[in-house]
Amino acid sequence: MSEEIQQTTLTEPYNSRQKLFNKYIVFILINLTVLGFFNQYWDYLYIETFTIALLTAVLLQFLMQGALKIEHLAAHFFESKMGIKSKAFRAFSAWVIIFISKLVILEAINLFFGESVVFSGPIHGLVAFLIVVIVMIIVEQIVAWIYRSLADKN
Repeated sequence: MSEEIQQTTLTEPYNSRQKLFNKYIVFILINLTVLGFFNQYWDYLYIETFTIALLTAVLLQFLMQGALKIEHLAAHFFESKMGIKSKAFRAFSAWVIIFISKLVILEAINLFFGESVVFSGPIHGLVAFLIVVIVMIIVEQIVAWIYRSLADKN
Protein backbone atom coordinates (compact mmCIF):
# COMPACT_ATOMS: atom_id res chain seq x y z
CA MET A 1 0.00 0.00 0.00
CA SER A 2 2.66 2.54 0.98
CA GLU A 3 4.68 1.65 -2.14
CA GLU A 4 1.61 2.39 -4.28
CA ILE A 5 1.06 5.76 -2.58
CA GLN A 6 4.72 6.70 -2.90
CA GLN A 7 4.81 5.72 -6.57
CA THR A 8 1.76 7.81 -7.48
CA THR A 9 3.12 10.77 -5.51
CA LEU A 10 6.44 10.65 -7.38
CA THR A 11 4.80 10.39 -10.80
CA GLU A 12 2.44 13.33 -10.39
CA PRO A 13 3.31 16.50 -12.33
CA TYR A 14 5.48 19.00 -10.50
CA ASN A 15 4.24 22.47 -9.64
CA SER A 16 6.53 25.50 -9.98
CA ARG A 17 7.57 25.50 -6.30
CA GLN A 18 8.57 21.84 -6.51
CA LYS A 19 10.56 22.50 -9.70
CA LEU A 20 12.35 25.40 -8.01
CA PHE A 21 13.07 23.22 -4.96
CA ASN A 22 14.50 20.46 -7.17
CA LYS A 23 16.63 22.98 -9.06
CA TYR A 24 18.12 24.41 -5.87
CA ILE A 25 18.75 20.98 -4.35
CA VAL A 26 20.53 19.75 -7.48
CA PHE A 27 22.62 22.92 -7.81
CA ILE A 28 23.53 22.93 -4.11
CA LEU A 29 24.65 19.30 -4.40
CA ILE A 30 26.69 20.22 -7.48
CA ASN A 31 28.31 23.08 -5.55
CA LEU A 32 29.00 20.76 -2.62
CA THR A 33 30.60 18.19 -4.92
CA VAL A 34 32.79 20.76 -6.66
CA LEU A 35 33.85 22.26 -3.32
CA GLY A 36 34.65 18.78 -2.02
CA PHE A 37 36.80 17.90 -5.02
CA PHE A 38 38.72 21.16 -4.89
CA ASN A 39 39.13 20.85 -1.12
CA GLN A 40 40.51 17.34 -1.45
CA TYR A 41 42.72 17.73 -4.52
CA TRP A 42 43.79 21.39 -4.67
CA ASP A 43 45.96 23.27 -2.21
CA TYR A 44 44.27 26.63 -2.87
CA LEU A 45 41.02 25.68 -1.13
CA TYR A 46 40.67 24.59 2.48
CA ILE A 47 37.31 23.71 4.05
CA GLU A 48 37.41 22.55 7.65
CA THR A 49 34.47 20.10 7.70
CA PHE A 50 31.79 18.57 5.51
CA THR A 51 29.14 20.60 7.35
CA ILE A 52 30.99 23.83 6.57
CA ALA A 53 31.26 22.72 2.93
CA LEU A 54 27.50 22.08 2.81
CA LEU A 55 26.70 25.46 4.36
CA THR A 56 29.14 27.13 1.96
CA ALA A 57 27.44 25.42 -0.99
CA VAL A 58 24.03 26.68 0.19
CA LEU A 59 25.33 30.22 0.72
CA LEU A 60 27.06 30.21 -2.66
CA GLN A 61 23.94 29.03 -4.46
CA PHE A 62 21.63 31.61 -2.95
CA LEU A 63 24.08 34.48 -3.41
CA MET A 64 24.82 33.46 -7.02
CA GLN A 65 21.09 33.26 -7.76
CA GLY A 66 20.64 36.72 -6.22
CA ALA A 67 23.44 38.12 -8.36
CA LEU A 68 21.88 36.51 -11.43
CA LYS A 69 18.53 38.16 -10.66
CA ILE A 70 20.22 41.56 -10.30
CA GLU A 71 22.08 41.00 -13.59
CA HIS A 72 18.79 40.10 -15.32
CA LEU A 73 17.14 43.26 -13.94
CA ALA A 74 19.95 45.37 -15.36
CA ALA A 75 19.77 43.52 -18.69
CA HIS A 76 16.00 44.05 -18.82
CA PHE A 77 16.46 47.77 -18.14
CA PHE A 78 18.85 48.18 -21.09
CA GLU A 79 16.91 45.74 -23.29
CA SER A 80 14.12 48.24 -23.85
CA LYS A 81 16.58 50.89 -25.06
CA MET A 82 17.79 51.09 -28.65
CA GLY A 83 21.26 51.74 -30.00
CA ILE A 84 24.83 50.66 -29.66
CA LYS A 85 25.40 52.76 -26.56
CA SER A 86 22.67 50.96 -24.62
CA LYS A 87 24.01 47.56 -25.74
CA ALA A 88 27.47 48.58 -24.55
CA PHE A 89 26.04 49.72 -21.20
CA ARG A 90 24.15 46.43 -20.93
CA ALA A 91 27.32 44.39 -21.48
CA PHE A 92 29.35 46.60 -19.15
CA SER A 93 26.72 46.53 -16.40
CA ALA A 94 26.48 42.74 -16.65
CA TRP A 95 30.26 42.43 -16.33
CA VAL A 96 30.38 44.83 -13.36
CA ILE A 97 27.51 43.08 -11.56
CA ILE A 98 29.00 39.64 -12.13
CA PHE A 99 32.49 40.71 -11.04
CA ILE A 100 31.41 42.70 -7.99
CA SER A 101 29.00 39.95 -6.94
CA LYS A 102 31.90 37.49 -6.82
CA LEU A 103 33.80 39.84 -4.49
CA VAL A 104 30.69 40.17 -2.31
CA ILE A 105 30.21 36.39 -2.25
CA LEU A 106 33.87 35.83 -1.33
CA GLU A 107 33.56 38.37 1.49
CA ALA A 108 30.29 36.77 2.67
CA ILE A 109 32.03 33.39 2.86
CA ASN A 110 34.82 35.00 4.86
CA LEU A 111 32.31 36.75 7.13
CA PHE A 112 30.20 33.63 7.78
CA PHE A 113 32.93 31.00 7.98
CA GLY A 114 36.18 32.84 8.71
CA GLU A 115 39.19 30.51 8.76
CA SER A 116 36.95 27.46 8.24
CA VAL A 117 36.86 28.22 4.49
CA VAL A 118 40.04 29.60 2.95
CA PHE A 119 40.69 30.37 -0.70
CA SER A 120 44.40 31.06 -1.11
CA GLY A 121 46.81 31.81 -3.91
CA PRO A 122 47.07 34.78 -6.28
CA ILE A 123 45.21 37.99 -5.38
CA HIS A 124 44.41 36.79 -1.85
CA GLY A 125 42.51 33.75 -3.12
CA LEU A 126 40.33 35.60 -5.63
CA VAL A 127 41.75 33.63 -8.57
CA ALA A 128 41.13 30.31 -6.78
CA PHE A 129 37.60 31.40 -5.87
CA LEU A 130 36.82 32.44 -9.45
CA ILE A 131 38.13 29.12 -10.79
CA VAL A 132 35.94 27.18 -8.34
CA VAL A 133 32.86 29.27 -9.23
CA ILE A 134 33.49 28.91 -12.97
CA VAL A 135 33.77 25.12 -12.58
CA MET A 136 30.51 25.12 -10.57
CA ILE A 137 28.72 27.06 -13.30
CA ILE A 138 30.09 24.79 -16.04
CA VAL A 139 28.99 21.65 -14.16
CA GLU A 140 25.55 23.19 -13.47
CA GLN A 141 25.15 23.94 -17.19
CA ILE A 142 26.22 20.42 -18.17
CA VAL A 143 23.71 18.89 -15.74
CA ALA A 144 20.97 21.27 -16.99
CA TRP A 145 21.77 20.32 -20.59
CA ILE A 146 21.57 16.60 -19.76
CA TYR A 147 18.27 17.17 -17.92
CA ARG A 148 16.77 19.03 -20.91
CA SER A 149 18.02 16.39 -23.35
CA LEU A 150 16.17 13.70 -21.37
CA ALA A 151 12.82 15.45 -21.87
CA ASP A 152 10.15 13.67 -23.88
CA LYS A 153 10.07 14.75 -27.52
CA ASN A 154 6.51 15.68 -28.54
